[in-house]
Amino acid sequence: MPNRDDYYVLPRALVTGGAGFLGSHLCNRLIKDKNDVICLDNFFTGQKRNIAHLIDNPYFELVRHDVTFPYYIEVDKIFNLACPASPPHYQYDPVQTTKTSVHGAINMLGLAKRTRARILQASTSEVYGDPAVHPQVESYWGNVNPIGLRSCYDEGKRCAETLFFDYYRQHKVEIKVIRIFNTYGPNMHPNDGRVVSNFIMQALQNEDISIYGDGQQTRSFCYVDDLIDAMVLMMNSPTDFTGPVNIGNPGEFTMLELAEKIILLTGSSSKIIYKPLPSDDPKQRKPDITLADQKLHWKPKVSLEDGLKETIAYFKKLIG
Repeated sequence: MPNRDDYYVLPRALVTGGAGFLGSHLCNRLIKDKNDVICLDNFFTGQKRNIAHLIDNPYFELVRHDVTFPYYIEVDKIFNLACPASPPHYQYDPVQTTKTSVHGAINMLGLAKRTRARILQASTSEVYGDPAVHPQVESYWGNVNPIGLRSCYDEGKRCAETLFFDYYRQHKVEIKVIRIFNTYGPNMHPNDGRVVSNFIMQALQNEDISIYGDGQQTRSFCYVDDLIDAMVLMMNSPTDFTGPVNIGNPGEFTMLELAEKIILLTGSSSKIIYKPLPSDDPKQRKPDITLADQKLHWKPKVSLEDGLKETIAYFKKLIG
């Protein structure tokens, strides 16, 4: 007679944007935590190399699909990460970027409603815009330009949050919303235009490092492993804690400090040059993570220097 354990089925997790920078790390973690993982990606910015090592795993499935179209499957939990997240990528086709955030949220929330799955939205610190409050707390409504070059991303994510909370109130869908601050680490796209990848690539090739503005604007950089820890903790948190919750490293660095640290760690001969600041680029960005500490018992563990060493090693291997 079959053993009862023969019928044990792993929890099924759907990760949209699963071949991207964050999604690929999340897929790794979910496989490690004994989930049956469906990785959904249209490969606009995702990279097959990020998840190639998982292809032969019997508990991993890769599906090429665009979240702006409905997707039908039976799942227990959904991590909605699909959306280009760097300015060059999300500004390349701003209409599609907005559709990815808005239609993608509608489609995934519809799936969660039908299957009674719990769903997590990867929102962003960009919902705070160019903040007039520092550091940023979750209760701050933001200072966003609704018609600027970055608005397709900022407002798309804000609308996605609206949809999540309306599905929660109207349809009792179990939601989790996190606001991700600058994250870096292996599997970043080398040409994604984000400051850490830009600086590392320029430094490794001994090119001039481009700083936009006077270099005094600040960001807080969270290593990807810390971010994934928080994402899993949030998904597994009590039902009544919906968020939004800030996830990021409150250590604050100027762009100039970051460039100098990367030059030092790479042993580069790069020089720093200054260029005009892009439109609507926030001057300060730092999360208040009190809520994450209280509700998730989460704080980042990886220092900027240690995280940069891992990221530099990844890019060195990538470019040969």
